[in-house]
Amino acid sequence: MSTRAHPVWPKLRLLALLASGLGVILVLIGAVAWIALAQSFGLHNPMGEDRLTLDHWEKMLDRRLYLRAVGYSLWLGFAAALISVALAYPLAIWLRRPFRGSALVSAVLQAPLLVHGLVAAFLFVNIIAYHGLVNQLMVALGVWAEPRQLQNDRNAWGVLILQVWKNLPFALLVLSGSVRAIGDDILDAARDLGAGAFARFRRVILPLSLSALQAALTIVFIGALADYSFQVIAGPTNAQSLAQLMVFSRARSWHEAAVVGVTLMVLSLLGAALIAVLSRALRLRGVL
Repeated sequence: MSTRAHPVWPKLRLLALLASGLGVILVLIGAVAWIALAQSFGLHNPMGEDRLTLDHWEKMLDRRLYLRAVGYSLWLGFAAALISVALAYPLAIWLRRPFRGSALVSAVLQAPLLVHGLVAAFLFVNIIAYHGLVNQLMVALGVWAEPRQLQNDRNAWGVLILQVWKNLPFALLVLSGSVRAIGDDILDAARDLGAGAFARFRRVILPLSLSALQAALTIVFIGALADYSFQVIAGPTNAQSLAQLMVFSRARSWHEAAVVGVTLMVLSLLGAALIAVLSRALRLRGVL
């Protein structure tokens, strides 16, 4: 008589092990998502009676401020993700094989993980203030005749710098493990076949680390898309992010704030799906 376990049992055992942790997370996230979605349609009203309606969505969609916040947040999210990954890739390749001082370099690059976003934003604002270190240095070197207004710039370069500084270590951690897993024999074979540094990156390293690239882009995009602290301290005064708009709308209407919150969740899912679709398309077409 065979004592071989039914093939269903390992899957059930795995689900049972995941249920204690993943199940709780899914339940909590699902509850928050449901409440936000219901409130955006007039339900779960904390200040009055429930009424199923599309009025709150119509009001927000008719506001130019809401549409500008969507465009601004999407631009900031994608720009931060692309720049962070573009900087993290060469660093991950450089640190792939240990060398003298590599541990120190890795520690310095991962230092932003230990600094809270609010602290980093205040330090950055003090450095680029009208009488800050950057302006004093430029005036002393004769580059500028007088200090310039760099704080809360209209083009949001300061926020983008902060986002890249904060998210670069995340992208580096995700990409480093995948790049280090590539065997030296594969890269040596590509080099023996005449592939240069860029060709080895495009034909070997990038395809083999595509899953890590997708994960890094998704993590940085979602984090930058929904960020509040950098934007409210160092962001431009002529533009609001969706997180700012959600806090601003909450003082007037919980339902309108819920509309912005649902928008953030939907954009996060759509952005992650777009990154996954593009990665799959590039792989299937043989571009990578």
